[in-house]
Amino acid sequence: MDHRNAQVYTRAVESQQQKTPAMTPSPRSLLITGASSGIGEALARHYAGPGIHLALTGRDSARLDATAEACRARGARVDAAAIDVTDRERLRDWSLRCDDAAPLDLVIANAGTGTTAVAGVENETAARRVFATNIEGVLNTVFPVIPRMQARRSGQIALMSSIAAFRGFAEAPSYAASKAAVKSLGESWRLLLEPYGIRVSTICPGFVATRMTARNDFPMPFLMSADRAAAIIARGLARNKARIAFPPAMALFGWLTEALPPSLSDALLRRIERKQR
Repeated sequence: MDHRNAQVYTRAVESQQQKTPAMTPSPRSLLITGASSGIGEALARHYAGPGIHLALTGRDSARLDATAEACRARGARVDAAAIDVTDRERLRDWSLRCDDAAPLDLVIANAGTGTTAVAGVENETAARRVFATNIEGVLNTVFPVIPRMQARRSGQIALMSSIAAFRGFAEAPSYAASKAAVKSLGESWRLLLEPYGIRVSTICPGFVATRMTARNDFPMPFLMSADRAAAIIARGLARNKARIAFPPAMALFGWLTEALPPSLSDALLRRIERKQR
């Protein structure tokens, strides 16, 4: 290989390395909110194993206990507490105690909820609950641990957003808006915290079979299991991906509806809505 070809090859390798982030060390101490069901439960079971410390929280104590026992059966040490993520003080105190016991490598702010509009009306009480859980819940989960991760100059934070974050949807205005806020927050935190050695990823799933999506009475294309979603998320976090959006077809749809002029994206969404009726 002559000198010129060697330079071309070197540049190609360097370009490929930039496109494929290096794998990060596997987390040994994790905090996961919303771990009593759905993606949170699947993530807890995915990471559970000998030498792993899991701090798990969720609102349903019975389901949370079941998740904790399943993780212990896989060899993990589990600290489980039934806490609503909107309870700022209690969540802060518990998460800091967990960090004292085993400094957290990865915090996954997964807890979330949603509501749908019916006959052109979205229930105000339900909508306010969506914003409190999906936005304030993320802040309550992450803010307590940021100073400690900054002091250690290491750590990883994952925020659960959604494909719905890319464009407002008439069927779920508050859900889409709250997830858009989470998406923007994750993108901003990634840049803000990177100099401190903290990695931040934003997760944007499509339709995943959970207790929340089970309430949907409309078609859900590319619906996948929570276990498959957890595996995709864990792989993306290991690669320190800025955005973990899946499945690819839904991610493309989200990007397209965001990129198109509103007149075109509105027309596309109206056409889809008419087909679903």
